[in-house]
Amino acid sequence: MELAVKLKVFEGPLDLLLHLIEKDKLDIYDIPIAEITDQYMEYMAVMDMADLDLASEFLVMAATLLDIKSRMLLPVDEEEEEEVRDPREELTRRLLEYKMFREISVTLQEREQSAGFIFYRQEDIPEEVSRYRPPVDLDQLLEGLSLIRLNEIFQMVIRKQEEKIDPVRSRFGRIEKEPVRVEDKITGILSLCREKKQFSFISLFPEEGAEKFEVVVTFLAVLELMKVGAVQLLQEELFGDIVIRAAETDDALERLELEFQ
Repeated sequence: MELAVKLKVFEGPLDLLLHLIEKDKLDIYDIPIAEITDQYMEYMAVMDMADLDLASEFLVMAATLLDIKSRMLLPVDEEEEEEVRDPREELTRRLLEYKMFREISVTLQEREQSAGFIFYRQEDIPEEVSRYRPPVDLDQLLEGLSLIRLNEIFQMVIRKQEEKIDPVRSRFGRIEKEPVRVEDKITGILSLCREKKQFSFISLFPEEGAEKFEVVVTFLAVLELMKVGAVQLLQEELFGDIVIRAAETDDALERLELEFQ
């Protein structure tokens, strides 16, 4: 009956090398490379090579160990002995780095597991306590401030406000609401038509005169009433006064007045 041996699964070649060093309690700064290489090759002979990526990493390390072993077996020239570096130096550095990260990962895992057993009670601070704010000490708040410093802060705020002003848009004029609407003028003219039946265009403006905008709006209102047939315009001479005459009955004028309101 064959004996079934279950091998420990290592994460990589460095994990295996570190295991071999710790198992035999070897000095990581003075690795017996021949002994470690032999043990490593024995493990390689029986390991499962199903995972090609992992197997390739182990093969690369095996080649590295054999290369180090062969360089250590070569004789060293006495004149160049001080300049020759230890072939194991790079391997030792990699093993120390791996050992450090492995220990850190174990520590973090232990802290994660212990944190799972920690529970925090919910906050139950009274509302009046949570709303409390310590009083402001004005003397402490204004400590070190002087009129000169306050003036510097004020000038800085003014400069920031001036920098926010758009030099192009700041020259735009304001859009104000029209003081007179065409609809208001139309209803006024219709109301006057029901009272006087006939009147001059000039009488629609105050004696002290009217602004150009009001004259234009009034003229547009008269043209609109003329368009719907509510009024007629008469002018006896060139550049003379325009006479406005009602062309509809009072009932029709009243209906139009309601429509334009």
